[in-house]
Amino acid sequence: MRALPSPLKDRINALLHQKSQVLLAIDGPCGGGKSTLTEAIAQVFPNALIIRADDFFLQPHQRMPQRLSEPGGNLDRERLIKQVLKPLVSGGYQGHQRYNCQTGLLEAVPGASRPLIILEGSYSHHPDLSPFYDLKVFLDIDNALQLSRLEKRCRPEALAQFINSWIPMENAYFSHFDIRNQADIRLSAR
Repeated sequence: MRALPSPLKDRINALLHQKSQVLLAIDGPCGGGKSTLTEAIAQVFPNALIIRADDFFLQPHQRMPQRLSEPGGNLDRERLIKQVLKPLVSGGYQGHQRYNCQTGLLEAVPGASRPLIILEGSYSHHPDLSPFYDLKVFLDIDNALQLSRLEKRCRPEALAQFINSWIPMENAYFSHFDIRNQADIRLSAR
């Protein structure tokens, strides 16, 4: 388990003392450790609500060439805003629907607002989403370590999809919106 870096822990604590609800978003390349960092935060702040951006990838009927050609276009930002971000801001969040890639179905995810909400996943710092956040963390990784991690967790055909599709799409998004430099805190994967 990754230890929670002190500057991040201190920043979260400071925000929690200022506000009754803090919305933190963690973005970065696949294999970078976003989920691991999220779990480290949850160990220190056990009452945190974790929302996975992966729950909001486009459903097959939404995967139109025009949408997929947009930087960050393969995330259903509209549904994320409607089901999670706006309800959190208004105090009415009671869960959302998760798109299950294996079954092709939307599944209910129960939930309730808490003092710390963590939105974890690629594309979570998209400019359409950023205005909702109190703190943006970017977790970076060098290419060699990224590929090494993906090789360990993926079958060869899945790895090829990461190399040929997902990584180039993420890199286009990071570059187009200068995502790394928009973050409040930048960390490197270990």
